[in-house]
Amino acid sequence: MSVQTIARVQPYQGDASFAEPAATSRVFRFYLLPDFSLQAFSSALEVLRLANEVIGQDAYSWRVISNDGEPVASNCGLFVSADTSLPFERNRTRCSSSIAVVVVGSGHATPDPNKQLDAWLRESCSRRGCLAGIGGGTVVLARAGLAQGRRCSVHWEQFPVFAERFPGVLAVQTTFEHDGDLHTCPGGDAPFDMFLSLVESDYGSLVVSHICQKAVACRVRSAGDRQRLPNHSRVRLNHKAVIKAIDLMESTIDQPVQVEKLAASAGLSRRQLERLFRRELGCTPNRYYLELRLERANLLLTSSRLPIVEIAMACGFVSASHFSKAYRDTYGRAPHQSRLLPVRMSLMAPIAQKNTTALRRLKAASIPQISSS
Repeated sequence: MSVQTIARVQPYQGDASFAEPAATSRVFRFYLLPDFSLQAFSSALEVLRLANEVIGQDAYSWRVISNDGEPVASNCGLFVSADTSLPFERNRTRCSSSIAVVVVGSGHATPDPNKQLDAWLRESCSRRGCLAGIGGGTVVLARAGLAQGRRCSVHWEQFPVFAERFPGVLAVQTTFEHDGDLHTCPGGDAPFDMFLSLVESDYGSLVVSHICQKAVACRVRSAGDRQRLPNHSRVRLNHKAVIKAIDLMESTIDQPVQVEKLAASAGLSRRQLERLFRRELGCTPNRYYLELRLERANLLLTSSRLPIVEIAMACGFVSASHFSKAYRDTYGRAPHQSRLLPVRMSLMAPIAQKNTTALRRLKAASIPQISSS
């Protein structure tokens, strides 16, 4: 399939007015990292476009920036044209105040260092600018020293390495976070919710309601909401006690707690919690806890250079041998072998392992039997 180029999106001016006219358009400068998430970028942009349509004026505008001013390839191979280069935009905004910069990356790749980008972000922050990180963009903000002591939403695939690398950042696995003038989200469709929140702070809930109607968005998530569904869950899991127990599991990966304490945190007995887990997730709390720890370990194996012993300890295992046995039972290979695999392949291993028998049975059933008579 040939690589395509997406033209720069122009803000749409509607005719319905739901808010007081803005004196000036609020400009968001989107810096696109190589291999950025097209889904995440378009989700953020669509909120601003629909806001203009609902408000009836260009309340928001945007500029797309790349390192050299050339089109940037997204993670799906499509290119997005840039309005300008980083050096030009940095010089252009040198005397500006309160500018809004959004760094857009992907949900799992670690961006390469860029001293010029870091310097521009620090300059923008020093002029009381609004900074936002989407996916890997949050890594860039943390690397530039702009997230120290701040609460940041980090993609679950990036979380283990991010937490190890930036211990001074309050990293969480939520849909999005606002911490003063710093706004972060993990990517995917979370930027839609984050930018709705920004629009609501500017123009109120009525405008947001109309945006959601136009976008056919049935549910709007809030800051601090869970980033993803629990493993093994059905399409939607609404049992608050199970969610509360899982939240405690996720926050104690390095020092696992007893099932009795998990149950107490959810206001249940151990037997009640085990019954709920089997009903909602198809496994025991202990099994679910173990899989969370192994998932964290697998991410560290494939995206960091930490020794296996340190990874085992960071994921709550008493010894490297205990960790290796549990890991092999789940992933079908030794921990050191995962470091030779691409991240995506290593993440799919447990699913493939569990479905091997079922696939073999399906193939056997589909082969017509030839009678010998």
